[in-house]
Amino acid sequence: MRVVILSKALVAGAYQRKLEAIARLGVELTALVPHSWREPRVGVQRLERRFTSGYQLVALPMAFNGQHHIHFYPTLAHHLRRLRPEVLHIDEESFNLATFHAMRIGLKLGARCCFYNWANIDRRYPPPFSFFERYNLRHAAHAIAGNQEAATIIRRHGYQGPISVIPQFGVDPEMFAQVASGTESNPFTIGYLGRLVPEKGVLDLIEALAGLPAHIHLRLVGDGVLRAQIEERVVALGLGERVVLRPAVGSTAVPAVMADLDLLVLPSHTTANWKEQFGRVLIEAMSCGVPVLGSNSGEIPHVIGAAGLIFPEGDPDGLRRTILQVAEHPQLRHDLAQRGRARVLEHFTQAAVARRHVEVYREMLGNGSHIP
Repeated sequence: MRVVILSKALVAGAYQRKLEAIARLGVELTALVPHSWREPRVGVQRLERRFTSGYQLVALPMAFNGQHHIHFYPTLAHHLRRLRPEVLHIDEESFNLATFHAMRIGLKLGARCCFYNWANIDRRYPPPFSFFERYNLRHAAHAIAGNQEAATIIRRHGYQGPISVIPQFGVDPEMFAQVASGTESNPFTIGYLGRLVPEKGVLDLIEALAGLPAHIHLRLVGDGVLRAQIEERVVALGLGERVVLRPAVGSTAVPAVMADLDLLVLPSHTTANWKEQFGRVLIEAMSCGVPVLGSNSGEIPHVIGAAGLIFPEGDPDGLRRTILQVAEHPQLRHDLAQRGRARVLEHFTQAAVARRHVEVYREMLGNGSHIP
């Protein structure tokens, strides 16, 4: 079957492992991606070509780069006419212009189309986004949701077709290999990898660290508008010797960062407009055998399951107590590391995610046979 995936997320090289896994399942696959993506408040992610065997990876120009809801690909029609996909997988939300634009083209060419929704806060969209959503919900052959709340919202907004809840990407368990030993380490190093923006709750980590023993250190890896404020708070609390702040790394460099951590924390905050939609860094850490702590924002508890610990979002004291619990009990760290790795192997590998996507594609074409 001929499948085209349109996705700005695939500029990250590590995510391309999923495409290789899909291609191995008998799919004639082409991925259409931008040359780069400009993430608001963070910076530019340029296309990394890392895992490109078995399928085509084609870079297209993008209009309104960095605008989540109004970007689109001006040359898309030319490429889709050339490729003639049977399935067009649009890796964008149902209310975005890119989805509407791609679905109109795909339908004219006879493709079966699906979209991918992350949005887990229910809101009604103003024109023209409300029109985009109605059109896409009416014409999609399948909806894919990144979390349970997104699936509920899609249905509430009137979509009547089939919905599958599937992570957008898994992890490669060989690349993200188990490295943590669960033994004593000095200093004990907490890590955070991600955007340095208020809703990620990074300042809670700084506050929590201030009340922890001096042998517990913190490593922050990422970029964003909060960097200066973090630096100021570190100085104000006298934590300069215990906090390392590094720029974001490429997707394939993440395992090397994980290898130096004893604990990974994702302290996200729910806001009026956002709550954690998945928390990919959690499964990356779990795959590496790094214990994880997450706040109770959005999808985090469902991703972690019984493989990590949860604390109340926006509660530095609760976070501090939970960190100390892990730092002081090596056996707990060992158990969490083993449970995390096992959970990833069962639910979150690129191969497992690829199989579920291909099952959706086959269902869209009327062939719902299960892939072993």
